[in-house]
Amino acid sequence: MTMNLHFTKMQGAGNDFIVINGIDQPFQLTAEQIQTLAHRQFGIGFDQLLLVETSKVADFKYRIFNADGSEVAQCGNGARCFVRFVVDQKLSNKHEISVETASGIITPKLENNGLVTVNMGAPRLSPSEVPFIADAAANSYVLEVADQQITISAVSMGNPHAVQIVDDVEIAPVVALGSQIEVHPRFPERVNAGFMQIIDEHHIKLRVFERGSGETLACGTGACAAVVAGIQLGRLQSPVKVSARGGELHIAWQGGNSPVMMTGPAVAVFTGNIEI
Repeated sequence: MTMNLHFTKMQGAGNDFIVINGIDQPFQLTAEQIQTLAHRQFGIGFDQLLLVETSKVADFKYRIFNADGSEVAQCGNGARCFVRFVVDQKLSNKHEISVETASGIITPKLENNGLVTVNMGAPRLSPSEVPFIADAAANSYVLEVADQQITISAVSMGNPHAVQIVDDVEIAPVVALGSQIEVHPRFPERVNAGFMQIIDEHHIKLRVFERGSGETLACGTGACAAVVAGIQLGRLQSPVKVSARGGELHIAWQGGNSPVMMTGPAVAVFTGNIEI
């Protein structure tokens, strides 16, 4: 059966998405169909597919599918695009909305300057919550990857991240090493691999090899996780500017159980219809 799917292509700091209104049209795509849509030569091309649905506990429900068709619990850049979408599509007249995700409720807010701020909730640092296999919680861990030992911090922002500090993010082996970290057996649900270069205590450069999507131009939860890791290690102080290849994000965290606040752009690129 052929399905005509209406979508909006969006990007947040270069992390690109298609957003689908699942309230007004049915959504029944298989993983293989999502992979086809995500293909940059034979489909639309995107890092993640974002689905807007109704919720019984919040203003909306937010589902996220990676380019490989797998569903994940959280996406920070996507959350900003989500609120931009529902406001632009007049699905809500509020500029601050509550959004149900698989990892909890978040509250993105469309600012007057066009940027979007998202309360991403408190980071989860205990190994069982990441999840990460370790004997005890620590600010850093040694991981054996590709016949070498690397030092990483394990942080969950609703999805798992392994963050390492590198001298120069531009020459870091993001794809070669990141693809192996992603499937490391100590991360039973796979992991996003972050490569962080510290410029000063309020500024970092970051590249992320995302679980299920490969390297992206920006990763919102990855930026949050990197800043949390840097603050935990005593190398950063809030707020922190995160320079990704696709743009800049601004992250603030006061430590402990306080929420991580992320501010950055969310832009609609074009709308279209595609037959599946």
